[in-house]
Amino acid sequence: MGEMVSFASNGGTCEGYLAVPAAGSGAGVIVVQEWWGLVGHVKDVADRFAAEGFVALAPDFFHGAKTDEPDEAMRLLMGLAMDQAAKDIQGAARYLTGRSDVTSRGVGAVGFCMGGSLALWSGALADEVQVAVGFYPAMPWERMSPTWGNYASKTAMIHASEEDGTSKAEGVQTAVAGIEAAGGDVEIYDYPGSHHAFFNDRRPEAYSEEHSTNAWRRTVELLGSRL
Repeated sequence: MGEMVSFASNGGTCEGYLAVPAAGSGAGVIVVQEWWGLVGHVKDVADRFAAEGFVALAPDFFHGAKTDEPDEAMRLLMGLAMDQAAKDIQGAARYLTGRSDVTSRGVGAVGFCMGGSLALWSGALADEVQVAVGFYPAMPWERMSPTWGNYASKTAMIHASEEDGTSKAEGVQTAVAGIEAAGGDVEIYDYPGSHHAFFNDRRPEAYSEEHSTNAWRRTVELLGSRL
């Protein structure tokens, strides 16, 4: 359904996978990858957003590198410059809002695992990101040093897994407190008995069809109502 595109980012360029709905236009959504890279699952998620009527862009934060091995994924994550990833998200947001087929004034950002953290952070970094959704966000806040002041009048949603400590986990509570103090709204959902990565249907050891379906419905409804 989609194609690879390039967009401006911090004086350079970044590539990403773009999926456009059959109607030809829609609200913009950034899909933020897990630590595996821009793999088939991430492209599938972008295609699913397009099927729901959104123009979806999944940036390639690892710039071509991808893996299915946890040790290699950790190496890629540790080598990721968080400030550069943040700039890539800002570039993606500006790229989407500048497209004639994007009908929303702002965009949403939806991320998974490390991408969940980046998606939530993007709401504080990019004026264009009006809605941020983090699926089981793995919060390396010590590498991000986030400030949340740009969240006034914005909305965030967090899907927390039980394996990660539910919504009571320290990292989740840090994000919630910062967003709310800045004047943003946060919706939080726990998924009893869920594993980390319960949305990833390429990982049968973690995937839950029930939890995935519920989280997807809530995410699409939120984006549809706010963008």
